[in-house]
Amino acid sequence: MQNQIGHWFVCTAIALALLIGGCTDGVGSSSPTTDSSGDNPSAVAQTPPSNLSSNLPRLEGKATVLMVVNGEPITIEVDGTHAPVTAGNFVDLVQKGVYDDLAFHRVVRNPEPFVVQGGDPQSKDANFRGQLGTGGYTDPTTGQERNIPLEIMPSGAEDPLYGTTFQMAGISQAPELEHTRGAVAMARSQAPNSASSQFYFTLNDLPFLDGSYAVFGYVTDGMDVVDEIQQGDRIDSARVVEGLENLQLPNQS
Repeated sequence: MQNQIGHWFVCTAIALALLIGGCTDGVGSSSPTTDSSGDNPSAVAQTPPSNLSSNLPRLEGKATVLMVVNGEPITIEVDGTHAPVTAGNFVDLVQKGVYDDLAFHRVVRNPEPFVVQGGDPQSKDANFRGQLGTGGYTDPTTGQERNIPLEIMPSGAEDPLYGTTFQMAGISQAPELEHTRGAVAMARSQAPNSASSQFYFTLNDLPFLDGSYAVFGYVTDGMDVVDEIQQGDRIDSARVVEGLENLQLPNQS
């Protein structure tokens, strides 16, 4: 029992570390409605908040991203089938070259393997003296940070749940995309709809994050490279090598 309690405290502490390390608060949460059916995915709002998603890229299907770190390749399968807005945002930022030369500002391996987190645009400046982990992608057309809604598809559902965690929505089943080792997911602040460009690789199975953070893909090759990433290491490059035709930009049919 003491070991179980200790493990719970460790999980809670590292989950909070991820939460604090997410982007600064952006658009506030937009909570879907629920009813007493609890586990029924159809009982919650399945439509992304229009003010958060109408001008966001979508990935209709899958894509493959090749990320190079320390000269070594990491292959990521990005899943727009189960996370179209989150996956579309990531693929669009990769295509724009946003991740090139950004640093991994948080690497947590102790007391047990947790995550490798990067994607803060502020880290491109090697002389930046502020707090990394607080920045997001600024859209040059609006001059404002792009934020995406929390998007998680419950297992067996036809559409994702938007703007709220499974716990808040009363959903107890697992998501379609789980936090298994090698998952790629979006970091965020306490506001559910505050994710922007920061992402993390999971170094272990982390089921306690399921339903709270949006997984959008998995490392299919190069997990050994991820295991060797140290805090401060940079992304040499990131490129979409397959499935770019599945990326749908705003106002594009």
